[in-house]
Amino acid sequence: MDRIYKNFYRQFYLKTGGFIPTKPLNQNLFPGDYFQIKNGEIVLLGNLYRNSIVNSQDVDLSGTIPQNSANWSFSDGISKPYSGRGHGQAPIDGQFEFSRQILAFANPGSFIFKAEQPESVKINNWNEIQQSLIIKLTQSIYSFRELYVVTESATAASTTLAIAGESSAELELASDTENFGLADLFGHSNTKTIQSKDIDYYHHETKRKPAYFKAKKLIVQEEKISYFISDFISRNNHSFEWTNELFNSHFDNTVEFNSERILQNAQDHLLDMMQSNELNPNTALLYFKWANASLDDIEKLFEGYGN
Repeated sequence: MDRIYKNFYRQFYLKTGGFIPTKPLNQNLFPGDYFQIKNGEIVLLGNLYRNSIVNSQDVDLSGTIPQNSANWSFSDGISKPYSGRGHGQAPIDGQFEFSRQILAFANPGSFIFKAEQPESVKINNWNEIQQSLIIKLTQSIYSFRELYVVTESATAASTTLAIAGESSAELELASDTENFGLADLFGHSNTKTIQSKDIDYYHHETKRKPAYFKAKKLIVQEEKISYFISDFISRNNHSFEWTNELFNSHFDNTVEFNSERILQNAQDHLLDMMQSNELNPNTALLYFKWANASLDDIEKLFEGYGN
């Protein structure tokens, strides 16, 4: 899976109010699953409930929550150069009519997606368990420094997705159902694909797979990051003094520190440079908190694939 899929992932997040497709597509992710993103892939590590990280008395999951179907059918870079009625001849039934439609994809990564009856299940009491999870996942049970926890999973009665691999890709569809618009043939249960051209991904799913999710990610508290940046700059502002003394030289050791660049990598460096035993079960909540998975995390799913 390369960068042509990024457009679909970004649009999905924006259109559905924060849900993200799994990667690879159609992987199952349930509420309570925790994972890391490695080399652009979701690496599932376990489940809070299955691994008894959440006590049985604290399990509080919602029933099914209907989603707005209008937000779960969308496209980008799609046109309909042809749509009309045709006639065929069956050996037994004789002549019949059918709808025929051609979907044109403008660019690599152009797509069309349709979901029927989307619904979700979520963790109801996240606010009540989030702090204990920080302690358990970073100190008392595990020592994670990077982690995502699925808080809501979505399914649909059926989903259909087509993504173009090249410019001018096409899908030709036909059905004996009346055609009233662009999305009516695409994704319909009795629509047949006559031919396809330069389509990189095309799948019709008829099972309720939890292949879309919302998640919380473990991040470092802003106060600790700010302190780390200030301390780092302060300690390195006069580094020329010790280099001249140690190396007995006249090396030019003038450095201009870019606080924005330091900020980009501060989370990783901060945890690596902490003193032994500084981070423990009593201090974990001072260092970590949860944030919503966002478009930045979708970027991580496509690192190494270019822009």
